[in-house]
Amino acid sequence: MTFRTLTKWLFVAVCTLAVSNGMAARLKDMAVVSGQRPNQLIGYGLVVGLDGTGDNSGSNPVTGQSVITMLNSLGVSVPAGINLQARNAAVVMVTAELAALARPGQLMDVTVSSLTNARSLRGGTLLMTPLKAANGQVYGQAQGSIVVPGASVSTALARMTVNQLSSGRIPSGGIVEQAAPEADMDPVVEFNFHKVDYAQIQRAVEAIAKVVGDENAVSAVDARTVSVRVPVQRAQRVNLMAQLLELDIQPVMDIARVVVNARTGSVVVNQSVKLAPFAVTHGNLTIHVQANNQVMPQSLVSRNRPVTQRNERVNIDSGPTGQMVRVDEGASLEQVVRAINMLGVTPQDLMSILQAMKTSGALQAELEII
Repeated sequence: MTFRTLTKWLFVAVCTLAVSNGMAARLKDMAVVSGQRPNQLIGYGLVVGLDGTGDNSGSNPVTGQSVITMLNSLGVSVPAGINLQARNAAVVMVTAELAALARPGQLMDVTVSSLTNARSLRGGTLLMTPLKAANGQVYGQAQGSIVVPGASVSTALARMTVNQLSSGRIPSGGIVEQAAPEADMDPVVEFNFHKVDYAQIQRAVEAIAKVVGDENAVSAVDARTVSVRVPVQRAQRVNLMAQLLELDIQPVMDIARVVVNARTGSVVVNQSVKLAPFAVTHGNLTIHVQANNQVMPQSLVSRNRPVTQRNERVNIDSGPTGQMVRVDEGASLEQVVRAINMLGVTPQDLMSILQAMKTSGALQAELEII
C-alpha cells in the first residue's frame, strides 16, 4: 500500500469520525466514579515442576533459601548449610489487580514473572502465594499452573526461542481474600472525566441536572469533576447511578492535535486542525553509501597477516524538482490531506514538514511526537 493510498484511508477514517462526533456518548464512557478504582497487588512466590529450566542455585542462593523456608513451613526439617540445587524451581514475582468492589471468593487473573535467572517457566506450577497491597495487608492468594505463550527448541549448537518464556499468566489463578475498603455512603458522588474541558463539564452538568431533577444537586468542581448529590438509601442510590451512567452526553470537539510516531512514521490528524496560509516545497535527496572491503597483500603491508582495508564511496543524487504547494487560510483536514498527496511525501518527510509548519506558525494545532 502506497503512502498516497494510506493518507486517503486516513482522510476517510477521520471524516467518518467527524460525522460520528455528533453522536452522544454515555457518561460511563466519558468519566469514572471517584473512589471506585482497582488496586494493584504483589507477592513473592515459588514455582516448581520445571524441567531443568529453573534458577541456577550455584550463582543464586536465593532460590535454595526459598525452597528451604517453604519446606520448613510444611514441617520438613532441612539441615543447615545445605545448598539445594533446585533446577526445577524458580523464585518469581506475582502481580494481580484487585477490581473495584471485588468481594471475597471472587477470582482474578495473575501474572507470574521470573525474578532471577530461570530460562523458562513453561510447565511450572505456582505454589500458594499471598498477594499484598500497598498498605501491606493480604488481599488475595494465588496458585495454579502457569500458561506461557512461547516455545524454545535447542540443540548442542543452536537454540531458538519464540516469545518470552520467563513470564506467564494463570487465568483465574487468584482468589480475593478480603475486599478493598469501600468509600463511605457519602451523599455526594463525584464523576471524574477522562478529558479536561470546561465546555464538556458544562454540558455534563446540564444533562445530569435533567435526570436528577434538581439543578442545585449538580455542580461543577473544576474542568474535570462534576459532583452530584444522590440518595443515601442503597436501592435508590443504585437506581439513580444506573440512570446517570447510561446518560447520553453530547461531546465537544477536541483541541486541534497532530500526533506523530517517530518510530513507525505514522501520523494522525484530528478534524480540528486548521492551517494558516503557507507555501511548502518538497525535494528529494538520495544518499548512496557503498562500502567495499579490499584485502591488501601480505607483502605490501604486513609481514604477519593480510590487512583488510575498507573503502567507502558516498553519492548524493538530487531527485525531481520540488513542487511549491500553497494552502489557503482556514484549510481543514481535507485540504491538508490533499496537500500531502500533491507532495507525495514519505512519513519521515511528513514529520519534518509538520515540525517546520509548527515552528513557522502555519500549523494551528498541538504537535505531539511519541
